[in-house]
Amino acid sequence: MSDSPSHTEPSRTGLVILLAGLAMFGPFSIDTIFPMFQVMERELRIDAIQMQQTISVYLLAYGVMSLLHGPLSDALGRRAVIMGGVAMFGLASIGCALSNSIWVLLGFRALQGFSAGSGLIVGRAIIRDRFHGASAQRVMSRITLVFGMAPAIAPMIGGHIGTRFGWQAIFHFLALFSLVLLLACWRWLPETHPKALRQPLAPRPLFGRYFDMLANPAFVWVALSGSFNFSAMFIYIASAPVFVLTHLALGQTDFVYFFAPTIAGMMMGAWLSGHRAGREPPASTIRLAYRIMLVAGLANVAYCLLVPKVSWPWAVLPIMANGIGISLAFPTLALLLLDLYPNERGTASSLQAFIQLMISTLVAGLISPWLARQPLYLAIGAVSSSLIGLLAWRKARRYGIGEAQPTQ
Repeated sequence: MSDSPSHTEPSRTGLVILLAGLAMFGPFSIDTIFPMFQVMERELRIDAIQMQQTISVYLLAYGVMSLLHGPLSDALGRRAVIMGGVAMFGLASIGCALSNSIWVLLGFRALQGFSAGSGLIVGRAIIRDRFHGASAQRVMSRITLVFGMAPAIAPMIGGHIGTRFGWQAIFHFLALFSLVLLLACWRWLPETHPKALRQPLAPRPLFGRYFDMLANPAFVWVALSGSFNFSAMFIYIASAPVFVLTHLALGQTDFVYFFAPTIAGMMMGAWLSGHRAGREPPASTIRLAYRIMLVAGLANVAYCLLVPKVSWPWAVLPIMANGIGISLAFPTLALLLLDLYPNERGTASSLQAFIQLMISTLVAGLISPWLARQPLYLAIGAVSSSLIGLLAWRKARRYGIGEAQPTQ
């Protein structure tokens, strides 16, 4: 039941679509402005490294606030936290559109980051509140399938809006997107965490629980496996402006040639994950996923070594295959982690997101600008990330993780 009389219970499909829309904040916030990076650099009189910080500042704020989104939802309910985050994101987007300097823009990008994680992080807790076992994995996979379209659509939208109306219009679009989602949440988002189950929001016990979770090696290794799994793709996402505009020599409206195949691979992996749910144990699914990632990563390195200049589509096909493995593993890893703390799913989801986002911030702010100089460097960085993720998974297996289906 909802805490709000205005709420109408959605169908299962409607809930999946709504949660997928809420999860789109992250990729929309990052990818829509990629086609306009060079224009923004000229108009704001900054260099490429400074422009890259619009991603890293956003991710840093996202990561810091991710420590609070889950516990807030455990204490106040899922619905209130999500709606508050969506509203703040819309206001921050308007601030970005009105920015006239890099410092003002970075400030509002931080506010976007503080609010954007509410949909993804609390949404995972809603899934686990409502669904169990193989059913939860299928729902998570379907959300990943719908959500996977965002990075492909976002730069297309950003390129067309930005070239016609200016980069500021992209942020007005994000504000409109948040308004539509806010109205949808007000009408259809259910409250899945009743008052009787809510935890008091006390800072000292809260951060004590975080330290307890970090002291659990099973939690840490699963979280690191998922984080480095995703980083194998995020290395390319953070480097997309250079990879598309310089290495592939494509135009500002041509980001679809990189993102569409890449996201198609991720959607294939998400579908395969849902198909295997209830049929294969989680360990089998994750093992298959890492095999796909490593084969794709090594093929990518070989291609970059053999050709003098990379070109479309050959440079993108290994990245697409890598996306299959990443999305095949991700839903299972996320659910295995949440099942370690069934009564504190919001808190566990927050800490997992924090770990992943801190690694992504490091990639966007420090590693990506260096790797983006050469396609070979990007390929080596991606396959290295997959290898680290695989090693973390093997560590997690020592604690019996992944033997059976997620708990009912």
